[in-house]
Amino acid sequence: MSYTYLRYAQEGQVGTLTLSAPESLNALNSKLIGELKHFLSHLDTTAIRVLILTGDGDRSFVAGADISEMAHFDEVEGFNFGHAGAEAFCMLEDLAIPTIAAVNGFCLGGGCEIAMACDIRYASSKAKFGQPEVGLGIIPGFSGTYRLAKLIGQGMAKELIYSGKVIKANEALRIGLVNAVCEPEELMDKVRALAEQIAKNAPIAVKNAKQCINRNYDMNRADAL
Repeated sequence: MSYTYLRYAQEGQVGTLTLSAPESLNALNSKLIGELKHFLSHLDTTAIRVLILTGDGDRSFVAGADISEMAHFDEVEGFNFGHAGAEAFCMLEDLAIPTIAAVNGFCLGGGCEIAMACDIRYASSKAKFGQPEVGLGIIPGFSGTYRLAKLIGQGMAKELIYSGKVIKANEALRIGLVNAVCEPEELMDKVRALAEQIAKNAPIAVKNAKQCINRNYDMNRADAL
C-alpha cells in the first residue's frame, strides 16, 4: 500500500517512520491515523529490531490533531476519531520491538500522546510539549489522560492538562517526559546511535523485556513477577 502521510525507510536493523503532513505541521487527521494503523498492522517486526518515529521537517513532530477536520465532526464522528487515534497509539505501544520518538519540534496534543506511546523519547532543544486540548473544550482523548499520569505522575499531569500550558524541552526532561535533549542537528544521529545499540542486543530478550515492562503497568508486584 502506498501512503499519503507516511514515509518509511530501513537501514540495517533499524526502521524510521516519518509522519508527513508538512502543510499542517504534521497534524493528525483521519486518513493519517488510518494509514498509521495499516502500517503498524503490516509491519514485519522480524525484519527490524527498532522503530524510530519522527515528524517531517524541523518545525514539528506532530502539532496535534487536525482541528480544521475536527471542527466539522458531530458527536459520533468525534467519538470515532478519538477511538481510532487511541487504538493506533495502543498498536504502537504494543509493537513487539522497541520504539523511539525523535521529537523535532512542536509536540502538542495528539503529538504528545503519540510520543508517549513510544518506549523512549529524545527531543530537540527546540521541541515544545503540551496537552492544550482544554482550551478547545475537549480533553486529551487519544490516551493522554492515561499515559501522561503514568509517565510523570498524577500531580504534574493534572497541572499540564488542566492549564493547557506548553513547556520547553528542558522542562520536559526535568519532569521525566523525555529521556534526553540534544541540539536539533544532532537529534537523529543520537536517536540512531541508541537504536543501533539496542539492535545489537539479543532480540528475543529485548522483546520480552519490553513486554514485561508494559504488562507490569497495572499489576501488583506478585502478578508482575
